[in-house]
Amino acid sequence: MVLLFYSPGRLCAAAVLLAYSSVQAVQPDVARGRLKAGSDLLERGETVAAIRELRSAVAADPKLAAAHMLLGRAYLEQRSVALVAEAKAELQQALDLDPRLLWARFYLAKVYIDLGRYDKAREELERGLQTRADVPHFLSLLGEVNRKLGKPELAIELNRKALAIDASMTPAHYHIALALLDLGRNDEAARQLESAIQSRYVSTEMYLALGSLYTGAGRFDEAEELCRKAQALDPSRLEPYVSLAQLYNRRGAPEKALAALGRVLESGRSFPTTAYYQKLQADVFLELGRAHLARGAALEAAKDLEHSLAFEPERGETHRELAAALFRKGDHAGAREHAARAEQLGCPVDAALREQIFATR
Repeated sequence: MVLLFYSPGRLCAAAVLLAYSSVQAVQPDVARGRLKAGSDLLERGETVAAIRELRSAVAADPKLAAAHMLLGRAYLEQRSVALVAEAKAELQQALDLDPRLLWARFYLAKVYIDLGRYDKAREELERGLQTRADVPHFLSLLGEVNRKLGKPELAIELNRKALAIDASMTPAHYHIALALLDLGRNDEAARQLESAIQSRYVSTEMYLALGSLYTGAGRFDEAEELCRKAQALDPSRLEPYVSLAQLYNRRGAPEKALAALGRVLESGRSFPTTAYYQKLQADVFLELGRAHLARGAALEAAKDLEHSLAFEPERGETHRELAAALFRKGDHAGAREHAARAEQLGCPVDAALREQIFATR
């Protein structure tokens, strides 16, 4: 799911203030009472109770735009895939009733990001900035959308503008770090993330992004500590287990990697067909393949890696690992095919293994 770490208290207060400004005195008392109760609960983080109150407000007055907006936000904060469509419907209904609801556009943009519809997310954020050009949350999220659209330099520029307005905007540091990673500037990205995790608004994603950099640099103990912090921050998230598996595979501990991935596979969770979750599942099966290959189980590794490619067909490192697995199990033609594809994608197999693969007919 898209990040929900935008200075929660201040952002909620701003949304609630805007919500009340749209409620006219002619609204039924029951609807206004339910709206106030729901917004108070939402501000305290009691989203289940807030949803109940806000649904009652909408039932009492279906044209109460503020209630639709806050209900959509409450659905999003449940972090449930099943509620994404309902969140989108409520936020769109709020805007249909009152296009002035700035934060409805913000949360609708976040829904579009979850769905991989980055052009639609950019459209909502730009429309919001036309109304108010100095909202750092909009600038920061717009920067991230542009990064996803292949414009990391613009992402950095927009997030720096957000920080110039509000130096405490932790997500801006995170988004700048992601853009720097896209540009191959890893050391600068690490410094941005090290700054971000000092904030009280630190998120699971921040810990994992920095942990991944530490893993790549061989700083395994520090990386594992960050994964554990990510787990503690939100025990319901599966991503920390995948990051731990990546760490353990890199460290040469495939049994530990398999144990971490077992927590993901045993969760029984179903995944939507969005770009984010497709990649997450591709990561899971890539790390499973690596762990099985390290244990000498080439047949199992090949099955896992083929499964990973079903989710992300153009991933060079997966083709590279699959070439090795197929060669070990005696499928030399398949090994040559995937080794060639890995090279085309910029992830060539080890030189010694490549010589063996292409020497065997």
